Amino acid sequence: MSALSSSLVFLIQILGSLYIMAVLLRFILQLVRADFYNPISQAIVKITAPLLNPLRKIIPGVGGMDIASLVLALALQIGLIYALYMLQGFALAAIPFPTVLFLSLRELAVEVLNIYMFSLIVIAIASWVAAGSYNPGLMLLHQITEPLSSRIRKIIPPVGGLDFSLMVLVLIIITLKNFIAAL
Repeated sequence: MSALSSSLVFLIQILGSLYIMAVLLRFILQLVRADFYNPISQAIVKITAPLLNPLRKIIPGVGGMDIASLVLALALQIGLIYALYMLQGFALAAIPFPTVLFLSLRELAVEVLNIYMFSLIVIAIASWVAAGSYNPGLMLLHQITEPLSSRIRKIIPPVGGLDFSLMVLVLIIITLKNFIAAL
């Protein structure tokens, strides 16, 4: 593969992954009922609206879950995998759809776990560096992770002012990622 095509593959992979992450973040933000007046939430809504709004007219939400965003993320991931294989010289017929579907689902699951893991790490670092400060990004990360953290706190309460729920969640996420990687 030439340097130009290698750079093109890298660029398409990064841009495609970032957009898919934005769609997944929009799903998560709606699922946890995050503050949509937050400037970061507003940016995610504006970025994802052109592709998501037409799809929402066809695919309704179910039980407070935005199914259209999940369908869009899956379709984009499938398209990204096919595009990357084509750019690397593979014929579309050589790649069976069930394999691409499985790879797409696995990649989306890992991406959701990465969103949560990096959110937890940023929250932990911010609690050491800027405890109690207001930042729209940190507030959004707290809103994303709090439903899971509060469940862990019910099992393992804070001890001596130390909250171990973030560490437990990161360990659970790493375990899940290892399990998914083994599939």
